[in-house]
Amino acid sequence: MKKHILLTTILASSFALHSQNKFIIITNSLAVEREFETVELTKIALGLSNSVKLEEFAVKEKNTNLVLESQTVDNDGDGIMDVLLFQPKISASSQKEFEIVSAAHSSAIKNSNCYSRFVPERTDDYAWENNKVAFRTYGPVAQKMVEDKIPGGTLTSGIDAWLKRVEYPIIDKWYEKTVSGTGSYHKDTGEGLDNFQVGPSRGIGGIAVNSDGKYYFSKNFISWKTITTGPIRTSFILTYADWDANGNKITESKLISLDYGSYLSRFEITIAGTKTIAAGLTLHDNKGTIGTNLKEGWLSHWEPIDDSEIGMGLVAPKNTLISFDNYVTNEKDLSNLYGNLKVKDNKVVYFAGFGWKKGSPFQTKTEWETYLSSFAKKVNNPLIVKVKK
Repeated sequence: MKKHILLTTILASSFALHSQNKFIIITNSLAVEREFETVELTKIALGLSNSVKLEEFAVKEKNTNLVLESQTVDNDGDGIMDVLLFQPKISASSQKEFEIVSAAHSSAIKNSNCYSRFVPERTDDYAWENNKVAFRTYGPVAQKMVEDKIPGGTLTSGIDAWLKRVEYPIIDKWYEKTVSGTGSYHKDTGEGLDNFQVGPSRGIGGIAVNSDGKYYFSKNFISWKTITTGPIRTSFILTYADWDANGNKITESKLISLDYGSYLSRFEITIAGTKTIAAGLTLHDNKGTIGTNLKEGWLSHWEPIDDSEIGMGLVAPKNTLISFDNYVTNEKDLSNLYGNLKVKDNKVVYFAGFGWKKGSPFQTKTEWETYLSSFAKKVNNPLIVKVKK
């Protein structure tokens, strides 16, 4: 569980430069307890001047003096932190008050449970993880190796899943043992493994464009940019070469983020050349079972994987998931459950991820789909955040 740190001392004089402390009221409108949902605070929302640094602040529960773990993020890369992130725990149908205080006297220990990086030592993967799940996808060197018929390459813009069963980070450890030859991430020694087949499929959340009943998609990413890693969130941008969808030129980039405690990554697709996209979940060898709920905005696929089972899922904000296609073909790795999503102002947002039976609390298809349903309700009924005047 994420730790909260007791704030033992707060000096009022330390806030002389920032007038008075800010108070935040967060309301949970749903009849369920909420946690592992990220609140974002900007300087504008807090009424702070541009000269103030967000990293000078921390978030405290007003009634308990507990300081919550937080993270600041520079989203636009200009060297100035744009948002302050934290994850409150709010009881069902209730509200809680928080105080924005000086971080100078907080003993919070920052960690990188939410981590991502480019991996040049393993061709050119990009990998990301939090305390629950891990993913990767593939870059231009891996693509060229396939095109040049060099062994070891990978040609796909699909999203691979790494099935971890521990809360601590494993990306660096798994790559190191595989590259050094001291072990392999394809073998489970207690932390999990990579036994998930992607191939040219969409994996878990890769996109395609449907034209005249055929699906088209990009090749590997051509560039990457890490935005942040930390205790609350990792995020990064992947850019793709323009690609053709039956005569239509498609321009695509992905802003992907993964927050602490979530089994689903957030995908924000910037795309031109199409009015809809299809986000996919691989059906592998078609031995699984799908579940769909367009009203709530989610799709599910539950299937056997080696000696266990895995649930894959896609969740979209209200009224953006317009239909689905259980696309089954004899072509290897091209069967996918597609969710058809509206493109608005060249943007599409959705969430995609998985729960592995050995590494999550989800032991049945029903339990997995209950999680997706709950996740969708929370996406469509976000915590209400107000600055107390």
